[in-house]
Parts: sequence; structure tokens; C-alpha cells
Amino acid sequence: MPSSQAPSIAGAAIDPPTLRDPTLDDALIERVDRAALHDRVLALRAAGTTMLLDIGAVDYPERTPRFDAVYHFLALPKKQATVAEVGTPKRIRLLVGVPVNDPVLPSLTNLWKNADWPEREIFDLFGIVFSGHPNLKRIQMPHDWEGAPLRKDYPLRGPAREKTPRPAFALKSNVPAGAPPSGKVAQALERQTRRTGDS
Repeated sequence: MPSSQAPSIAGAAIDPPTLRDPTLDDALIERVDRAALHDRVLALRAAGTTMLLDIGAVDYPERTPRFDAVYHFLALPKKQATVAEVGTPKRIRLLVGVPVNDPVLPSLTNLWKNADWPEREIFDLFGIVFSGHPNLKRIQMPHDWEGAPLRKDYPLRGPAREKTPRPAFALKSNVPAGAPPSGKVAQALERQTRRTGDS
């Protein structure tokens, strides 16, 4: 059941919450299997969890499963409470492992409407699909963008530009500070690109 320290998981990397010393008391941290996510969230709601604060994702390329979806919940008192009780709400953090070969999670939009945009953002930037989402499409990147830019193996210049050769002289270190751009640089770039394309 819930614990403040999540168990280690398979793979080369250790589960991040197990590395914390001392234990953080600001939230209950629990690792949940993705098949049990919906039921666990329903149980949290029934137990008094009143708010889904945020959803995020993390990429651990050397670990299995590669991704973690991180859900932050808040339980505020439903009865009349003291200032101390209101000032120290119960926080719950769920970590859900997502494998790279099947990056699918159930959507929580049917339980919390505010899961809509965070799930779209994770889909857009990490490529994790949320089944049952009413409008799962890119929210930050252009609709024709290739790949998931927050994955740690994503090409630095993007997939389309990575296929294009980068001229050696076009680096910032070759341009003196404060020098305005000139037509000579553009012409030299065009010549070098033309030579690279011919070979």
C-alpha cells in the first residue's frame, strides 16, 4: 500500500524517490502500475482527495520502464478546519512507469477536467498517448512536428534539421562579438551547402 518511499524498479537506474535522504514529508509518494492507475485515483477521490494539481513526465533512457508519469494531488479538509489544518494539506504524488515500446496511459479527463491540457502537453513533448482523451493533439509544437522534443535522445536541432549538413564556419565562435551579419556569410554558406549537396 502507500508508502513515503517507492520501491526500486527494473533496469539500470534506481527509482528516484528511493534516493531521497532524509525522507521528504511534504507528500505521500506511491508507485502505481498503469493498469491500476484509474482505480487508484478513484480510491483517492473517495478517500477525500479534492484536487488534481498537475501531471508531468520524466525520461530515464537507461531504465525500464523508460518514462515516469507523475501525478500531483491535494486533499483539502472538507469540514470546518483550523488554520493549521488548512495550511498543511495532504499531498499525494503518484508515479506511473510507462514503457517506450507501448507508451500508453489511461486518461484522467473523465475524473478531472483539468487533466486535459497536461495530458496533451505530455503527449506532445514525450509521445505518451492517453487513451480516452477527448482531444489528444499537439498543444505546443506545430501539428506537423516530428517526434517528441523532451525525450533525452531527441536530436538537438530536431529531426528535419539534423538531416541537413551544418557548415563548419556557421558556429557562433567564428563570428566576432558585436559583428553585424553581412552578405559574405550568407554567400559562403550557400557555396558550402551547394558543395556538400553535390558530393
